[in-house]
Amino acid sequence: MLVNPDFSRRAVVTPDQQHWVPSPNPSVERVMLDRLGGEHARATSLVRYAPGSVFPAHEHPGGEEILVLRGTFSDASGHYGPGWYLRNPPGTSHQPSSAEGALIFVKLWQMQTGRQESLRVDTQDPTLWVTNGPRTRCPLHSSPAEQVSLERLAPGEPLAADTTGGAEWLVQEGGLVDAGACFDRRSWMRLPPGAACSAFAGRDGATVYLKTGHLVGMGA
Repeated sequence: MLVNPDFSRRAVVTPDQQHWVPSPNPSVERVMLDRLGGEHARATSLVRYAPGSVFPAHEHPGGEEILVLRGTFSDASGHYGPGWYLRNPPGTSHQPSSAEGALIFVKLWQMQTGRQESLRVDTQDPTLWVTNGPRTRCPLHSSPAEQVSLERLAPGEPLAADTTGGAEWLVQEGGLVDAGACFDRRSWMRLPPGAACSAFAGRDGATVYLKTGHLVGMGA
């Protein structure tokens, strides 16, 4: 299966373009934002758990990155509400579930191999945010291969993403404006390495998941 497979081109999925499809568990649905392969694939998705959902135990040979957007996501390591950021490195396994239901943003098979630690970050903790002028930032993960953060932008402030190694963003709150178009909450965009980033926060500001540097070597 191929969804937005050309990494040399800009890719955008807005909320009105998002189509929910079933997973192997009928109580768990997905919006495929990009995907290269079948059920075990390099993939970026929105995933929705119905109340009482339990997904079968499974491994993540290529690692897994999660941002909880709504509800409570659970596995053996704990219960995670809105704003929690999780990284499960390659070789880990778990059995995810949600008693109340949840909406999460998920990236699979996009981590480098080698020693990495599991990571749990509560972005609701105000001590984790750093303010620089009109912009406030919550660092999530940093390595030579990628930079991941939440960016809280004042109205009109540029996103100013470093696209040298590509960039990707998901609007968590508020909205962004890019090339005259408005991108509301849950909008997703991927930019190829070297592309210009002209997005800026709309009139209500924006909180954005931002990932850069991770698309080096990704061809068409």
